[in-house]
Amino acid sequence: MSQAEVLDYCVYKDPNAAVDARIKDLLPRMTLKEKVGQMTMIERRVGTHDAIKDLSIGGMVSTGGSGPFGKVKTESSDWADMVDRFQKSALDSRLGIPLIYGIDAIHGNNSIYGATIFPHNVGLGATRDADLAQKIGEATALEVRASGIHYTFAPCVAVSRDPRWGRCYESYSEDTVIVRKMTSIVTGLQGQPPPKHPKGYPFVAGRKNVIACAKHFVGDGGTDGGINEGNTILSYEELERIHMAPYLDCISRGVSTIMASYSSWNGRKLHADHFLLTEVLKDKLGFKGVVISDWRGLDRLSEPRGSNYRYCISSAINAGIDMVMVPYRYKLFVEDLTSLVESGEVQMARIDDAIERILRVKFAASVFEFPFANRSLLDTVGCKLHRDLAREAVRKSLVLLKNGKDLKNPFLPLDRNAKRILVAGTHANDLGYQCGGWTADWKGSSGNIAIVIWHQSGVGGSFPQ
Repeated sequence: MSQAEVLDYCVYKDPNAAVDARIKDLLPRMTLKEKVGQMTMIERRVGTHDAIKDLSIGGMVSTGGSGPFGKVKTESSDWADMVDRFQKSALDSRLGIPLIYGIDAIHGNNSIYGATIFPHNVGLGATRDADLAQKIGEATALEVRASGIHYTFAPCVAVSRDPRWGRCYESYSEDTVIVRKMTSIVTGLQGQPPPKHPKGYPFVAGRKNVIACAKHFVGDGGTDGGINEGNTILSYEELERIHMAPYLDCISRGVSTIMASYSSWNGRKLHADHFLLTEVLKDKLGFKGVVISDWRGLDRLSEPRGSNYRYCISSAINAGIDMVMVPYRYKLFVEDLTSLVESGEVQMARIDDAIERILRVKFAASVFEFPFANRSLLDTVGCKLHRDLAREAVRKSLVLLKNGKDLKNPFLPLDRNAKRILVAGTHANDLGYQCGGWTADWKGSSGNIAIVIWHQSGVGGSFPQ
């Protein structure tokens, strides 16, 4: 190493140094402004070069339908170009800390044209096939990384206890045992941790894997009356047994991030619940990764939403939220959180804990070494192997609810001599309905929103436009 290289040498830039050593080296170099910036995740639409560079923004996100050029129909290479441009801005910052870019790759990289769509969790849960879920995670990771994206807000490990909950399709099952089994998808997304990997620490195997996110902590599938963002009324023992158990499996698999729920537990908003986020998740369960807010989750801590923002920020950060999906009012967030620290309402120790966790995930995911898109993976997007896997998942997820009233004369199998079969209803021939939510847009839609490839049995793998 030359003298100039010695002078320029920083432990945090050394890929061969231990993660803890890199964190210990980088953290004291950071100003309060840079720390707050790292805790901030902004939406693509407000991502300017100056904002990312000057504030040292830690993360970016595309909400459903928010793609390059503001268009929905954009391919993986377009996304890679966009994310790389944002990344270059981050690397131009004083310390050159790369950002992580997140997307809701819920059932495949479902926002991007040409990507493979897999059945939603409710279908995968019906398969009871943990190996299949892991393979789907592996395929999704490849297609996400091909687009330059490092991070998916998946899987949802909610235990859906009321069919009136509008997000039941994002849950593997009402049975905690089945949900726990299907957390194998975390291993597919992030890779298999080595045998001696320390429990609770984030793990990402390499450039073919993505940062995963177990969500929504905790009890979002058990709200009273199935009301979305509602109130889960349970004892702690029941909450732990029914709803918290899948998170133990995700943590044991090295999940890197966990997202707080919009919902409440016995009237206490999860985004501001210090007991559950810090005392339980971080201290009792030993989770060492990032606790991230949901989309505009802090805004929901006051009524009307978004009012008294300073209070919302202090409540969430002091409760244990490490990274905040702002996503638009980032200037106000940075200003208010900085002021809260300077006034002592948020302790610097809490900020440093958040930064340690954020850096730990970034080092574990090797984004310092490989910040840009892995374009060698572009050929995997929508490839035959992934389409075949999607078809297998569709076949295995089909559920016969009732085979006719007369057991002696079952409805299935169909009479092979039948001349006509009537398939009726609004969902009978509608690709949008078949794909469901989180397809092209977060709500999904009806109509011809996707291309579908059929094979001889009539089951298809579909790809969003």
